[in-house]
Amino acid sequence: MTNEPPSRLEESRAAATSSTLEPETRPAHLIEALLPVALLVTLLACSVAVFGEDASYGPNQIALLLCAAVAGVLALRRGIRWPELQDGIVTGITIALPAMLILLMVGALIGAWILSGTVPYVILISTNLLSPQWFYPAVCLICAMVSLSIGSSWTTAGTIGVALIGAGQALGLSPAITAGAIISGAYFGDKMSPLSDTTNLAAAVSRADLFEHIRHMTFTAVPAIIVALILFTLIGRGSGDGESDLSAMLQAELGAEFRLSILSLLPLLILVILSARRYPPLPVLALGAVVGALIGVILQFDAAVALAPEGMHGLAAALTGAWIALFDGYQSSSGNEDITSLLNRGGMSSMLNTIWLILCAMTFGGVMERGGLLQRLLEAMLTFVRGTASLLMTTLGTSFLGNVLAADQYMAIAVPGRLFERAYQERGLSPLNLSRSLEDGGTLTSVLVPWNTCGAFMAATLGVATFTYLPFCFFNLAAVGFALLWANTGVGLIRDPKVGLVRA
Repeated sequence: MTNEPPSRLEESRAAATSSTLEPETRPAHLIEALLPVALLVTLLACSVAVFGEDASYGPNQIALLLCAAVAGVLALRRGIRWPELQDGIVTGITIALPAMLILLMVGALIGAWILSGTVPYVILISTNLLSPQWFYPAVCLICAMVSLSIGSSWTTAGTIGVALIGAGQALGLSPAITAGAIISGAYFGDKMSPLSDTTNLAAAVSRADLFEHIRHMTFTAVPAIIVALILFTLIGRGSGDGESDLSAMLQAELGAEFRLSILSLLPLLILVILSARRYPPLPVLALGAVVGALIGVILQFDAAVALAPEGMHGLAAALTGAWIALFDGYQSSSGNEDITSLLNRGGMSSMLNTIWLILCAMTFGGVMERGGLLQRLLEAMLTFVRGTASLLMTTLGTSFLGNVLAADQYMAIAVPGRLFERAYQERGLSPLNLSRSLEDGGTLTSVLVPWNTCGAFMAATLGVATFTYLPFCFFNLAAVGFALLWANTGVGLIRDPKVGLVRA
C-alpha cells in the first residue's frame, strides 16, 4: 500500500516493539488466542452467506466488534486493565488514520476528476487505443509502470485505475478482471520501487540493504508478473472482437456532457510528477482534487452548474457544483443508464462506509495486539519451524495472519519481522530471505483481505468487492505461490557469510 506518509513506518515499528503484557498478567493460553480468531472466521462466513456482497456495509463491522469484545473479555480475565486495551484500540486507529484521510481525499479526487473531464478523457483514450483482446495485459503493464515510478499502489489505483475500470466497462469487459489487472500491476510496481514505504519498511525491519532487497524480490516478483501477463492475455483473447455497443455510443455521450481537451489531463500530470518527486501523498492528492475541481469549473462549466441546487446560476452555481463533487461525487446528467453507472461515483461520502470498516477492524486488531493474543498466535507458529523451508513458510503465514488479525499491512510486516529476525540469524540465513518473505506474505496479501486497510481501499476505490476481484489478482497469488515453491526447493536462498552454512 502504499500511500501512507513515511511517519507510519515509525509508528508501525513502535507498535511492533511495544510491550503487550504487563509483568503481573498471566500469559495467554493458545486456546484463548484462537477463540476470537475462530469466532471471527465463523461470523464473517455467516455474514457473506446471509448478506452476500452487502456484507461490508455493516454485517462485517458488527462481526469485528463482537470479536473485539470477546478478545477484550479474555484479556481482562488475565489481568490486563481496560485502560491498556483502550490504549491499544486508540493506537491501532491512530496507525490507520493516515489511510482513512487518504481514503477521503481519494474520494474527493475521483469526484473532481470526473467533473474536470480527466477520468472521461482517459476512458476515451483507453477505449480508442486498447482493443478488448489486449486490454487486460495492457492495464496490468500501465499500472505497473505508473506504480514503479511513484512507489504507490494506492495512488495508482485511485487515479489511473479508476479511469481504466471505466474504460473496461465501456468495452464491455469484466470489472472484476480489470480490477485484478490494476491491482496486479500496481502491486508489482509498488513492490519493486525504492520509493515504496512498504518496501522500505520490510528492508528496515529485516536490517537488509534496500536495493539488495529489491533485487532479491525478483525471484518471486518477475516470474509472478510473467504468469499474470500470460493469464490476462489468455483471458483477453476470449473477449471478442471490436468495441461493445457501449463503447461505440460513448464518444457521443461523453462529448455531449464534457468539453474534453488535453487540459483535462493537467491534474493527472501534476499528481504523477509530485508523487515521483516523493512529496507526501495526502497533500498531493488534495492538490490534485482542488486542481481538478477548478478545471471542472473552467472547462465543464455547464456540468458543474448542473450539480448545484435548483435556482442557482452563473459562477456561484459552478463553484457550488464543484464543491458538491468533492464531498458527494459526480452525478451525470445523461439519461443513459450505462453512462450514469460509469460516471456517478466519487466524493468523500463514498468512502465513509470503508472508513467504518477500517475503524472496526483496527479496534479488533488493537485489542488482539495489546491483549497479547496476537503475539501468542505468532509465537505458536514458531513451534512449526523445523528447518529452513518451514521457517520461510511460517514467515509467509504469520505475515498473512497479521493482515487478517491486525487489519494493517504495516503490522503484518513489522511484527513478524521482529519476531523472526533471530530465527534467520540462527540458521545462517541472510536477512534478505526474511525481507522478501515479509513482502510476499505481508504486502501482497493485504489487498486480498476485505477488512484490511488495503482490501477496503481497493474495493471502495475500484467499485469491486474484494472477494470478487481476488481470483484475478494473478500477480499477488502467483508471487505467494512462487515464494512457497522456492521455500521448499531452496531457489533464491541466500546464506549470511558472517554466520556460516545454512542449516536445513
